[in-house]
Amino acid sequence: MRILVAGGTSFVGRAIVRAAVDAGHDITVINRGVTPSDLPESVVRLIGNRDGDLSALSGLSFDTTVDTIAYRPRDVDALAKVLGDRGGHHIQISSISAYEDPAEEGSTELTAHLWGEAPTDPDIPINEDTYGPLKAACERSAEQHFGNQLTIVRPTYVIGSHDATLRFPYWVERIRRGGTIAVPGPRSNALQYIDARDLGEFVLKLASNQTMGAFHVVNPYPASRFFGVIEEIASLIAPAGTELIEVAPSDVAKFDLGSKFPLWSGAKSLTASAVNPAAALSVGLKYRALESTVADVLAWWGDRAWPSKWLTPEEELQILAADGEVHGD
Repeated sequence: MRILVAGGTSFVGRAIVRAAVDAGHDITVINRGVTPSDLPESVVRLIGNRDGDLSALSGLSFDTTVDTIAYRPRDVDALAKVLGDRGGHHIQISSISAYEDPAEEGSTELTAHLWGEAPTDPDIPINEDTYGPLKAACERSAEQHFGNQLTIVRPTYVIGSHDATLRFPYWVERIRRGGTIAVPGPRSNALQYIDARDLGEFVLKLASNQTMGAFHVVNPYPASRFFGVIEEIASLIAPAGTELIEVAPSDVAKFDLGSKFPLWSGAKSLTASAVNPAAALSVGLKYRALESTVADVLAWWGDRAWPSKWLTPEEELQILAADGEVHGD
């Protein structure tokens, strides 16, 4: 099968390409050529920019196109314009963030609702307020261009090695170092995730079977809980004497440290972090154990330095000292 991956060198795109190469498919990637790549030599690499020149795709045809990096509707439009009907089955990697927060946990692809309006400014910065509505707008653009040849994949947090966001790696490395660890509450907060390798293998299965539709690509429902996932990681790799201390969301807010606790949804559990993946499971989504993901991250991370954007020891001591008791609100 001839597969085009838009993106393809970093994290999600890389995982999809690796799965396809391992299965013996003919893979082409197109990107700006900026991100360092460890892709096999068999992968054809094209340079292109959706805000500029995509002529490297002119005249080429594919059985499947996987778009991993559409953040604005114009990104979808640009790829559709250059490919025409030569892209084959189109798989759009979207996000659970494309939904307004559902009324309750357990929403399916039929009961959850996409954001209804996207920002009208085509150059508006992408942030936590605009990301979801723009992803929903990308889906609508893809529907217009690709119609009944379209598959939408909506993952939640993607975890594993090669993660440029360094969200899950923060928790793995912090727990590996041990000591007294601040973990925000409340314990009821939902958390769903998917290993990048599981996502890659599922996307390949959708491509191979020409499966159309929309799919939640998340770990099982009922959803895991954030604190419980951190406890599970600790049970796997924490050194003796490690202690997880639940800190109140109000203290996190007091010290303006919310951004320093990745994967945490805040003071209130988000129902978008607890959707039902039954449709994806019915067409072949598989999961590997969290232990495998943790081992993958540890091997990749090695002994590199603590990133400056992560919670510093001083900040952690500050929030732990705010209240000596284990609590949540």
